[in-house]
Amino acid sequence: MWNNFGIYGRGAFSVLETIDDVLLLHGRKIVVAEREINLTSNNANEIFILLVEESRGSAGGRAAGSGSRKVSKIIRFSCANGECVNSFATDEPELIERLDLPYSAVAMDIKLSQGQEIVVQGIVDQDLVASYISHLQKTK
Repeated sequence: MWNNFGIYGRGAFSVLETIDDVLLLHGRKIVVAEREINLTSNNANEIFILLVEESRGSAGGRAAGSGSRKVSKIIRFSCANGECVNSFATDEPELIERLDLPYSAVAMDIKLSQGQEIVVQGIVDQDLVASYISHLQKTK
């Protein structure tokens, strides 16, 4: 599991980074959220960001779809009253492999805290978020 000063990619990753920073990271990610993500609002939301590591040939259609995709890191943000707090992060394969991955993720519009709009692959699924939270509580 990452600690507050764990390593992410080539640079330092800290649980103090904002959700905007993580959503703007280069590379493929899948977002799983309780509700649509509008970070300019004060709505409560639980958001999991699954960072995907892709091998050669795994990108859509290239090399006949060969290669593999796997989630290498999971980051959870708990949002309320206009603030999103990084409440969990792991790169432990044993924990990641136990979570159901959202194969039905589609293009998801997200409004960042400064109003910038981006599109990522993701899904709004309250039941899936609840299952992630339940699973993580059981592993503590």
